[in-house]
Amino acid sequence: MDIGQRVRVCCIRDRVTKDVSKKLGQVGVIKAYKVTDGRGLGVVVEFEDQIATWFFEDELEPIQ
Repeated sequence: MDIGQRVRVCCIRDRVTKDVSKKLGQVGVIKAYKVTDGRGLGVVVEFEDQIATWFFEDELEPIQ
């Protein structure tokens, strides 16, 4: 996954706050990478409402 790529949140496996759970199924743009606590590389996704949060790559699917 690359910075600037559009992605859809297809699942959420861990941190399920109310705000993050609302992003399931939404499309956003990858803005940055995030180093996680040993479980892999995450990506920061910004949505149309200007809210940004991070996800693991396997929680996202690329949009053409």
